Amino acid sequence: MKTITIEELLQLDQDTITVLDVRPADAYTRGSVPGAVSIPLAEVEERMEELPKEKPVYVLCHTGEWSVDAVYELEAAGYDAVNIEGGYRSFLRKKLSEFVQDENTTGEKQKEIERSIIKKFRKGIWRKFTKGIREYDLIQDGDKIAVCISGGKDSMLMAKLFQELLKHGKANFELVFLVMNPGYNEDNWKIIQDNAKVLGIPLTVFETQIFDTVADIDKNPCYLCARMRRGYLYSHAKELGCNKIALGHHFDDVIETILMGMFYGGKVETMMPKLHSQNFEGMELIRPMYLIKEDDIIAWRDYNQLNFIQCACRFTENCVSCGGGRGSKRDEMKELIKEFRKQGDIIEKNIFRSVHNVNLRTIIGYHKDDMEYNFLDDYNERGK
Repeated sequence: MKTITIEELLQLDQDTITVLDVRPADAYTRGSVPGAVSIPLAEVEERMEELPKEKPVYVLCHTGEWSVDAVYELEAAGYDAVNIEGGYRSFLRKKLSEFVQDENTTGEKQKEIERSIIKKFRKGIWRKFTKGIREYDLIQDGDKIAVCISGGKDSMLMAKLFQELLKHGKANFELVFLVMNPGYNEDNWKIIQDNAKVLGIPLTVFETQIFDTVADIDKNPCYLCARMRRGYLYSHAKELGCNKIALGHHFDDVIETILMGMFYGGKVETMMPKLHSQNFEGMELIRPMYLIKEDDIIAWRDYNQLNFIQCACRFTENCVSCGGGRGSKRDEMKELIKEFRKQGDIIEKNIFRSVHNVNLRTIIGYHKDDMEYNFLDDYNERGK
């Protein structure tokens, strides 16, 4: 199989080649290599006749791995097909690297992004961010908060929101923008750092070898990885004098968690807006984006023409969010909620409200720490 790098591809005469983007249509819409045509991977076999045979076809996916299947299909049909190494991620890394070299351009872009938060997205993002902080009492004077950045759209937006809160708010608190590198590949790590430069986020970085540690784990590697990452973030934040870590979970994460607990865990529970750490004394976890919907985050990202990593894990970067196969149970919940939204927003609002408005008189049983309750325990007394 023939391959080509992004750098080599961009040197070719675009009129003499076809660049085929096989990522999902929504990913292509957000950005692609100049001149690329979009045919999602699942449709390549039935639509390849749309491609001219007299030109070589250079195939692009997110990472350069899923595109291999399309290359083989095209070769079997008589096309001169070439795989693009590193995929769109390599192109994004290259363009971001070039962009951040111009300090004037980067500075103006940063100002535009900040204005969009306070003005265009004031209702859907800024007001919900400040409301969540007030409603759940997430920040107190004197706090030192480690804003934990993974490199995705949620945590990057959260970092900007905290910066704007310091600029426009009255709270007396400190921020550390904490990034852990658990073993990202070179492209993802460069994209995270360059996006931070574009956004004007000063990163505090520390290294771990978590990906190497879980590489040979067969059972629940993602669970172990998440637990280890959370532990490292707590411990490093505490070393830096922080008393809180902030994570970028949003409204959709909350209602997905509620449904997953009911459907697959047989229980009613949710993702809490804040939690005391059980293993790190004096530390607390807060989720200040608790009321912000993912669609509003996506709208902010696309309005500002930003491109963030979607799935930086070395082992799952070909997941559904990056253009690969079906994803997790959480992906199933996303699809279900998408169907609910076709009927309006009342269903998702009520899912969210349901864990704020539990009537213990109509619950068969519940437990809190070591205490367990069944409605039969005091059923007769209630009837007297």
